[in-house]
Amino acid sequence: QVQLVESGGGLVQAGGSMRLSCAASGHTFSNYAMGWFRQAPGKEREFVAAISYNGGATNYAGSVKGRFTISRDNAKNTVYLQMNSLKPEDTAVYCCAAAPTPLTTMNRYNYRYWGQGTQVTVSS
Repeated sequence: QVQLVESGGGLVQAGGSMRLSCAASGHTFSNYAMGWFRQAPGKEREFVAAISYNGGATNYAGSVKGRFTISRDNAKNTVYLQMNSLKPEDTAVYCCAAAPTPLTTMNRYNYRYWGQGTQVTVSS
């Protein structure tokens, strides 16, 4: 069992930046690929970014590429999402997730463990 706890959400103006953190416990963090997903009201959960077990590979959704950066610190059992140039359409609940694979995956069904999520609101 892996427990994931997100932090760092809140309210920010359009064009601003925010960094989300996701602290993991319970299993060997470095065995898992990690991902960030988001869900806006009335919409499906969507993939945002993923990172391989050692941080050597990353993937991004087209809508965030060039603005968001995913990273991880295996010594701290933490994955981060740095979000720059935020837009109102980035408003959503952001969740981190852990997949029992060393490689990146964009498929939410490959992720076994999920955090509760943190709200990010971008005002115009």
